[in-house]
Amino acid sequence: MRLLKRPPDAVIAAVALTAIAVSLALRYALGQAAHWYDLPLYAVLVIGGLPLLVDLAKKLVARDFGSDLLAGVSIVSAALLGEYLVACIVILMLSGGEALEQFATRRASSTLEALARRMPSIAHRREGGALVDVALDEIRVGQPLVILPHELAPVDGIITDGQGWMDESYLSGEPYKMPKVRGSEVLSGAINGDTALIIEATRLPVDSRYARIMHVMQEAQVRRPQLRRLGDMLGAWYTPLALVIASLGWIISGSAHRFLAVVVIATPCPLLLAIPVAVIGAISLSARRGIIVKNPVMLERIDTCRSAIFDKTGTLTYGQPTLTDIICADGTAHSDALRLAASVEQYSKHPLAGAVLAKARSEAITPVAVLQIAERPGQGLTAVVDGHTIEITGREALVRGGRRTPVDLSTNATGLESLLFIDGEYAASLRFRDEPRAESHSFVRHLTPRHRIDHLMVLSGDREPEVRYLASRVGITEVHSGKSPEEKVAIVEAQTKLSPTLFVGDGINDAPAMQVATVGLAFGQANEITSEAADAVILEPMLVKVDELMHIGRRMHVIALQSALGGMGLSTIGMFVAVAGYLPPIAGAVSQEIIDVLAVLNAVRVAFPVGRLSDY
Repeated sequence: MRLLKRPPDAVIAAVALTAIAVSLALRYALGQAAHWYDLPLYAVLVIGGLPLLVDLAKKLVARDFGSDLLAGVSIVSAALLGEYLVACIVILMLSGGEALEQFATRRASSTLEALARRMPSIAHRREGGALVDVALDEIRVGQPLVILPHELAPVDGIITDGQGWMDESYLSGEPYKMPKVRGSEVLSGAINGDTALIIEATRLPVDSRYARIMHVMQEAQVRRPQLRRLGDMLGAWYTPLALVIASLGWIISGSAHRFLAVVVIATPCPLLLAIPVAVIGAISLSARRGIIVKNPVMLERIDTCRSAIFDKTGTLTYGQPTLTDIICADGTAHSDALRLAASVEQYSKHPLAGAVLAKARSEAITPVAVLQIAERPGQGLTAVVDGHTIEITGREALVRGGRRTPVDLSTNATGLESLLFIDGEYAASLRFRDEPRAESHSFVRHLTPRHRIDHLMVLSGDREPEVRYLASRVGITEVHSGKSPEEKVAIVEAQTKLSPTLFVGDGINDAPAMQVATVGLAFGQANEITSEAADAVILEPMLVKVDELMHIGRRMHVIALQSALGGMGLSTIGMFVAVAGYLPPIAGAVSQEIIDVLAVLNAVRVAFPVGRLSDY
């Protein structure tokens, strides 16, 4: 059996093409009476034909009557009838088609290959006053490393010294330059700017963000998509139909050559080649748009989804608080409250501090100097500003300290809240919300008319007031709040039984729900667990990328079926022409080769869209 192991398709195609050319030359030189011109064709039958027939025999024993069965019937029939040239053309057709698929796959996978090539092989470590090169497999977590200007970050890490910017376009698909300062996160594969940075490795290279992205990309290429199984299903009825038509042609004409002509033109290479080429093209296009397709099956399924379920925080929202309201007590001006709060918060690492400072910048309010500051765990901030004692705390801290809550704040407020006190007197309430993304409302609104989504839902573990506020802002009426991961799974499962579901989330508690949804999408800032559970990972958290993926899936589905069914339709027309006796075996083989090329070239179009991929 080892002797019959099939050589690479490109080799078989080259040998077949050479043998056919030599055979035709010998036939012309020696004349029809001599049979020496068949010797090169015998070699092709042995090298390419026998391994193919062995593979087909194994499938027949396993009762796998795939569409490539016609190819085997064509080769055997041609050999038995002495039509060795026809048999070799069929072998050339199959091997050449496979080689074309591999070429198209390489072209479509150029984004993935480029990512692999750009990964650095060494890092730099400072020893004394000199830099020493270190192999990636020698890097350990916690080790300090130096990233020189314009170099690639070798591992994930945290900046411990220096400031500058990094190009993370391999993540987002756009040439964003992200500012980096001490404490900023560094992602492996990002391109450093004009200044050297010192980082502390937080992951081993094999566990880095870049390595994980490469891993899921490689997984995506080897998984067999559902559309290919659909191709096998089409072949299951197409193959017997072709054999019946070929048999009728034999019976009517009394010529076995008529049978051979039909099965040769019927060989369904478009079905075998065009669909996987289209899938790989869609994977490549998605990668160039900053979307990593982990499960190619989702490319077919996403356009069938009729329900869309969204997590709240980080999906429909930015996932970070925004200062939305400053409610001032009598005698306190809005600008004074914001100036004092920003002056104190500039020294805090609390998540709300950034929202206060951002609000101050937006209103052109400059923080003033602080003489002394203290931040007690669970008690808030206390500082001296302009001779006044300023305190920023929360309502729970007041209750724990036995202090009176201001009367106008006795009711439950929605969102997050900080209280500002000046010299012990209540001065203002600062209220924060996780605001919806700018595109959330327009994205949600277009799902029904453009993508036939007839059921929209927000599913969140957050408090009901916050979830309902968000849902009302984006235009979704069905709300499920305060749900645990188990409850999310139950809700998604129930909805999936009613219609195919698309679930979009970004937290650890979203991972189980993603797995039970028809299609699960994770946003780029998602936890590793969520990314592993998702069918696709959107590296740059933007809803427009979700829309692009939906269009890519729809376009891939249309072009794949167009290529497969179009090729099969042309082959069917050729079958009837062959039955009528107007298409001899050699002409049928050449015609089928032309059909193959047209189908595969059409499928390659998936990787090269024309115009925008989003429509809202």
